[in-house]
Amino acid sequence: MAANRKSQRIEPSFQGSGGRDDDDFHVGAGDRVAGSGGRKGRGKPPKAERSRRGARGRRQASGGGIFGLFRRLFYWCVVLGIWGAIGVGGLVLYYGARMPSATSWSIPDRPPNIKILAVSGDAIANRGLTGGEALSLENMSPYIPQAVIAIEDRRFYSHFGIDPLGLARAMLTNVTTGRMVQGGSTLTQQLAKNMFLSPERTLERKVQEVLLAFWLEHKYSKDQILAMYLNRVFFGSNSYGVEAASRRYFNKSARDVNLGEAALLAGLLKAPSRLSPARDPEAAEARAQVVLGAMREEGFVTDTEIKTAMSQTPARAKSYWSGAQHYAADMVMAQLPGMIGDITEDLVIDTTIDLDLEKKADEALTTLLDKEGAKSAASQAALVSIDGTGAIRALVGGRDYAESQFDRASKAKRQPGSAFKPFVYTAALEAGRSPLSVRNDAPVRIGKWTPENYDQKYRGEVTLSSALANSLNTIAAQLVMEVGPDEVIKLARRLGIESELQSNASIALGTSEVTLVELTAAYAPFMNGGYKATPHIIRRISTAEGRVLYENTYDNPPRVLEPNIVSMMNGMMMRVITEGTGKNARIPGWPAAGKSGTTQSFRDALFVGYTSNLTTGVWFGNDDGKSMKKVTGGGLPAKAFSSFMTAAHVGLSPSPLFGTAGGDQPVVDATEPAPEGDQLFDIISRTLGTDGDNTRDVAAEQTGAVPLDDGLVPPADVGEQRQTGTRRTTLLDVLLGG
Repeated sequence: MAANRKSQRIEPSFQGSGGRDDDDFHVGAGDRVAGSGGRKGRGKPPKAERSRRGARGRRQASGGGIFGLFRRLFYWCVVLGIWGAIGVGGLVLYYGARMPSATSWSIPDRPPNIKILAVSGDAIANRGLTGGEALSLENMSPYIPQAVIAIEDRRFYSHFGIDPLGLARAMLTNVTTGRMVQGGSTLTQQLAKNMFLSPERTLERKVQEVLLAFWLEHKYSKDQILAMYLNRVFFGSNSYGVEAASRRYFNKSARDVNLGEAALLAGLLKAPSRLSPARDPEAAEARAQVVLGAMREEGFVTDTEIKTAMSQTPARAKSYWSGAQHYAADMVMAQLPGMIGDITEDLVIDTTIDLDLEKKADEALTTLLDKEGAKSAASQAALVSIDGTGAIRALVGGRDYAESQFDRASKAKRQPGSAFKPFVYTAALEAGRSPLSVRNDAPVRIGKWTPENYDQKYRGEVTLSSALANSLNTIAAQLVMEVGPDEVIKLARRLGIESELQSNASIALGTSEVTLVELTAAYAPFMNGGYKATPHIIRRISTAEGRVLYENTYDNPPRVLEPNIVSMMNGMMMRVITEGTGKNARIPGWPAAGKSGTTQSFRDALFVGYTSNLTTGVWFGNDDGKSMKKVTGGGLPAKAFSSFMTAAHVGLSPSPLFGTAGGDQPVVDATEPAPEGDQLFDIISRTLGTDGDNTRDVAAEQTGAVPLDDGLVPPADVGEQRQTGTRRTTLLDVLLGG
């Protein structure tokens, strides 16, 4: 029994350590020592064996750890990649679902461009939101797409809308430099962003940008995508598209830019406003050098071409468009909506502007202002020149368009001074007077207004022709009272003056404000034989496909003056230039006529004159109305008129003014007596007390006019002033028997 008890005590030990069943393993009495030893060995190995096993386990653990690490890393990368793909797919599906159906996607219309052309067909300007017409890749300089691809998207022709390699490179560069140096967007992505999306930097916008880039690549060819990009991208200084930028910075078409200019344009894409040559030409040039290096790396250009481009003078663009032709372009844009309504497509505007005359007009004003402007205290000038039909051939609205875009020729209203007098004299001729009619140049009183001649001198009896030549204010005042201010206004309206005119005696001296354009156009009937010359600058408006939307109808103007009136006025105004206040306006070899004008305190000075080819008006003054230093219409304006008109007539054969037969007098009988009414007026004028002691020389320009405040006393008090208390006898008193 003792043996059995021992055997029972051993069995659990074997079962515990060996893990065998009772049916398979039995221990007898003779096996106790062996059983005891076997349990002891199985339960705890010897120390040496444990050491060997530990070393072998550590070696196995060490080898399995490295490979296991890679296996675990690979495993988790796969897992994360799968989940990442699921997440990205979810985002794409989510944000894609928020977009309109792809079947409704379409390229948005490019904002309409208005191409404005001179009579020669040369471009004056491009206007509209883009500021330039769209060009195909074939029509623009080949350097432009090469430069843009080299610096913005070198794998443009090989990627599928997004560039993983470019994106990785950009990320690596940005990480190594610690700041945003490069962007990973392709040209296709940039186009998608510019055309369809808002500029905010959000995950949704980026996802939509990628989807749109895929769509663009699927629907359009690479060349089409590149052309759309180049014609829409912003280049700074309000220029969208390469054509607008080229004309803005280089004053030339994108068809004609050279390598250096193309590199500068491509360089602007990184930061258009900051790198604009109009703002920072040095920064723009430095960026252009980087672009040239990229082009060389891509094999687009050779070292020789790079050297040539780097030796070229950097672009020095002004802060705004420069060139007087932009005043004409502004005038076109102001008139366009009234002719065709809303602008919904690209348009081509044929104008009446002659770019050669435009350049000569600009030079005439600029040269004179640079030479005499400072010492004369004259800071601005304007000029307009029209032909016999009213077509505006040249328009300069100011000294420098880049500095001031206000058009002083068509928008500024100023007093014309004595340049208004031809309308008074014309009304008098229509009322029966003649150039040989005699009036008395003496002090005149009309109500409380007493107009004076420029130098406060008087010359007694003078013919109307002499009075106009010397710009005598007293004679003009008498004439306006003879015919009546309303009749003068009616005639001025008939000839083309549209501004409001005050019906009072001072209208004789040009106290009502008008624009230079309408004043000049109102002189044109004297040039063309008596026909109205409605000023116009637009000849034709067409779509880009050639469909005509508008064409002017000024080919058959109405007659506004009779030929004999025109003939007499031409002879009278020729004397203004040959012997009167407009001597500085002479044009060598050419018969010319015109009239000067100066306003109070020398605020404005004008000269309007004409040959048989052109009528030109010139204004000098200051925008703030400050007085010039005794600048009269016969001074700077007459000189500018002569300079421009002399240049404009080079190569043309001189021809006489209408009705003058080449002389300086109208075709009338010089011995013809004055009309009976004039003789009566002369007799009565002498009766009213003018003697030779009051006759003095005069060189009339300045108006010296003050507004009439208590009504008119027609026709006027003429002669030396009597002592207070003596009743004055006016012409009206004599005529009425008073």
